[in-house]
Formats: sequence, structure tokens, C-alpha cells
Amino acid sequence: MPQFAWLDPKPFVLTAGPVGCLLIHGFTGSPPEMRPLGEYLASKGVTVSCPLLPGHGTTPEDLASSTWEQWYDCVEQAYLNLDEHCIDVFVCGFSLGSLLAVHLATHHPLRGLMLLSPALRLRDRRTALVPLLRHVIRFVAKDTDPEQGDLDDPEAYKRFWSYDAHPTAAVYQLLLLQSRVHAELPEVKTPTLVIYAIRDRSLAANAGPETYDRVGARDKAQWVLEKSGHGLVVDSECDLVFQKVHEWITAHHTIGTGT
Repeated sequence: MPQFAWLDPKPFVLTAGPVGCLLIHGFTGSPPEMRPLGEYLASKGVTVSCPLLPGHGTTPEDLASSTWEQWYDCVEQAYLNLDEHCIDVFVCGFSLGSLLAVHLATHHPLRGLMLLSPALRLRDRRTALVPLLRHVIRFVAKDTDPEQGDLDDPEAYKRFWSYDAHPTAAVYQLLLLQSRVHAELPEVKTPTLVIYAIRDRSLAANAGPETYDRVGARDKAQWVLEKSGHGLVVDSECDLVFQKVHEWITAHHTIGTGT
């Protein structure tokens, strides 16, 4: 995808009320893809923080030299910063961000977890060769033609600031994180909302359902979108996504409940 000049890949914080929500962007992406959701939540009185993951928002070469542990350290620090100022903290991750959110939930007492297009499994079977190919092929170009993508809204791609290539070394890090999270999902007891799209061409068809089935929380729900593609945070059903995320926060925060 092009890096549109009107989008700023820098992290952002939107200060509102005592309930906080950490937003985590996707692989090769950046905070602008989470900005519409962040502004919606802030308008509802939720304080929002969206960090920029290491290796993202600069060049694919930077991403190629980053690790999933570095991505997680960034997320954890952003969570700790938010936790200093908010009574309750929720975490909402998109794609790669959902994996980092799950890992965070196994280390910190979150009030709620929202997993959007959870990247538990990728659709492209060639990723199985990445552990070997990363030593030979450094970058794989993306198909940047919007008409060949899975987005329902033809203007949605303009809301992404993303790289035009996948660094194979970074894909390998993603696979390592997937393996870790797959084992950790049953440990997650945080109330969890899973939202995924059946037209998603980036993830395996069972990625969303398996995430929902394996997460250990008793309090969990899933929503399946019929029109959206992988980038459901900016696609045609994003208003519904925003509403469901806010409803999950409202139903699980402790402000005014006496708990």
C-alpha cells in the first residue's frame, strides 16, 4: 500500500476519561489505521493510546531487523504508561496487534481484551517456508492494487500507512509469536471479544474461530462480519466494529459499579 502523505505514522494519545484503551496496530502497518477507532472511543470518554511498534512507520529494512520481543516491550511500556493514569485498562489489537494483546494479557491484569482480525494463522501456505527462505529472500512485494484486495470499501486502503513489502525476517518473527500465542490462549482469563471477517484474504479461514474457541476466558463473545476484508478497522463495517468495542468496554469497566 502507498504511504499517503496525509497520514502520520507516529504514535498518538487521546486523553479523555478514567477508562483507558490501548490500541495496537497490525503487521507492516502503523497507528493511522487505528486512529478512527481511537477517535470514536475518545469521543465516548475513553482515554486512548496507540504506540508505534519497533521497525514500523519507517522502512521495511528497519522492520527486518526487529523482533517480536521488541514489539512486545513497546506494547508493555505503553500499557504501563496508560495504567498509571487510568483506573481500568482495556487492550484492543488488530491482526499482529491481537497477538501482542493476548501475550500482554498473560502478564498483566487487563479489564478486557478485544481481538480484531486475530492473526493466529495466515492464509498463504508459503509462510511455512519462511524459516528457510528468510536466509535467501529478504523481501516479498505486496500486491498493492486495491482492486485485487479484500476491502469492501474502495476508499478504505487510503486509511492505511503501510509498507509495500513483507520482510521475510519479520514474517519469521510473526510466526514465532503465533506459536507462543497459540499455546497461551487457554491461559487467558480476561473477558475477550473476537471480531473477524469471513472475506479476509490475509488470514486462514479458521484463524478467528480458533482464537475464540481456544481463549480460556469464560466471558467471551465473537462477531463475524459479512462484508469487510482483513482491514476491518477501516472497512465498510468499521462503525459496527467501533460500536462493539465500545460496548465491550462499557460492559466490563468498573467505573461507577463499585467493583
